[in-house]
Amino acid sequence: MVGAIRRLGALVINGVWQLGFMARFFWLILVYSGQSFTRIHLTVRELYFSGVMSLLIILVSGLFVGLVLGLQGYETLQRYGASDSLGTLVALSLVRELGPVVAGLLFASRAGSAVTAEIGLMKVTEQLKAMDMMAVSPIARVVAPRFWGGVVSMPLLAALFSAMGVFGGWLIGVVVIGVDDGAFWAQMQDAVDFQYDVLNGVIKSCVFGVAVALIAVFEGYDCVPTAEGVSRAITRTVVSSALAILALDFVMTSFMFRG
Repeated sequence: MVGAIRRLGALVINGVWQLGFMARFFWLILVYSGQSFTRIHLTVRELYFSGVMSLLIILVSGLFVGLVLGLQGYETLQRYGASDSLGTLVALSLVRELGPVVAGLLFASRAGSAVTAEIGLMKVTEQLKAMDMMAVSPIARVVAPRFWGGVVSMPLLAALFSAMGVFGGWLIGVVVIGVDDGAFWAQMQDAVDFQYDVLNGVIKSCVFGVAVALIAVFEGYDCVPTAEGVSRAITRTVVSSALAILALDFVMTSFMFRG
């Protein structure tokens, strides 16, 4: 019993220490971001690495999510004689919820894990220590560009995911099943509000981008400098990012859409 309490206390203390260290790490990223932006090509390169290189999986996944959503939505709406509202169902589901959340999970799995591995390998090969010895801040040179690359990429990828999902819903609903094309788009335009639906979805994706990018760079920077340590850091990045996205989604949804 005493041993279990000690282990529980050690876990709590370690968790609090990790949160404090992450908060300090986030503050240092913001402080050194000015130096990072003076070398804008570093951030642009990370935008390409995190955003453009994730584009294929985002577009393909968005298309298939839209296809499945359109097919399932049509089967449900047809029971109540509301099949013309398929566009509304697809658009609201993607813009409010599925777009930011699923895109965030995919982004964490692909770009987040890659950033963690890259920084972790730089720590294993002592490149970060070499930068310190040359009076070059590794946070300004390595961490901040990757952080901002992820923060900027995430909302753009979520928007593309939602757009591709709407196209998939139109494809299966209008072209394949035969829902009226005009009713599909007209009811979607009438039901989707820019401020209440689209803007809230953008805010969600921005928050998810900050969370995933911070977790990815932190886990890479804080990992044990061994092959096993890097692999564990990658696993923690994916798991922690997924949990953070789902928890933040619940909190933000409860405030945004409770009215």
